[in-house]
Amino acid sequence: MKRIAQSSIALFAVIGVALLGGCTEGVLDPKGPIAAAERQILFNSLGIMLAIVIPTIVATLAVAAWYRASNKRARYLPEFEYSERLEVLVWAIPAMTVLLVGGVAWVGSHDLDPRGPLVSTAKPVRVQVVSLDWKWLFIYPEQGIATVNRLTIPVDTPVSFELTSSGVMNSFFVPQLGSQIYTMAGMVTRVHLQADHPGTYRGLSAQFSGEGFADMQFNVDAVPAEDFARWVATARKARPALDAQTYSDLAKPSKAVVPFTYGAVASDLFNDIVSSVMQPNVGARLTYSASQRVEK
Repeated sequence: MKRIAQSSIALFAVIGVALLGGCTEGVLDPKGPIAAAERQILFNSLGIMLAIVIPTIVATLAVAAWYRASNKRARYLPEFEYSERLEVLVWAIPAMTVLLVGGVAWVGSHDLDPRGPLVSTAKPVRVQVVSLDWKWLFIYPEQGIATVNRLTIPVDTPVSFELTSSGVMNSFFVPQLGSQIYTMAGMVTRVHLQADHPGTYRGLSAQFSGEGFADMQFNVDAVPAEDFARWVATARKARPALDAQTYSDLAKPSKAVVPFTYGAVASDLFNDIVSSVMQPNVGARLTYSASQRVEK
């Protein structure tokens, strides 16, 4: 029995290592401070839970081995009904485990408040995100450019995201950078992320949003600051510009959209999208709002 138990534990260990070995480009392979902190919460919770799971498995195997039919030394107690010590043990250990796991998750999650800015000497880069059917629009208000299905950010620099939706609720998630956040029409959610290493990271939608949901993926290119500046300069030469009319065309449902860039963005377009997205005639309202600003 002991040999069987040891073989089972070894088999589970091998399977676990094999499964974890394939966890690249995910939450267990963080490339930023938020994702690294979230992974630590997972590991802490796992360690606490294993503190009860492993002894329970060992105790189960030990009881089965001791009280087997061939063991004449095991005492048979048919009149046994209740033991206060066992009752305390059975309830105290799970209760302590729940309290510890809950405490770790609660404290860690509040420390990673999505709205809380990251501490850094670098000035954050602002990015406004709009989830569309079925693509992602990224607006850089300070740089005056926008991209579709491609996000470029500087390394070691906090990125302050403001997010909304053109219609149905969606979810913005870059597993290696951390903290998925929902996008909702007529509302703005916020999250702060940072990439500590250059590279290309997979971004996706974590909320089913209809027929083209599978195409709602994008790449996050984390590049050195000087490369980011050069990319911005090149992007400003792109055509066309993103204004009310081009946004209305973009907002129409489409699948597998190839990434492209807008070299200019109408002023305050993101706020116009937020305020008008739940109302009819979105394109007309955006056009009217833009014309009013021009007249003023």
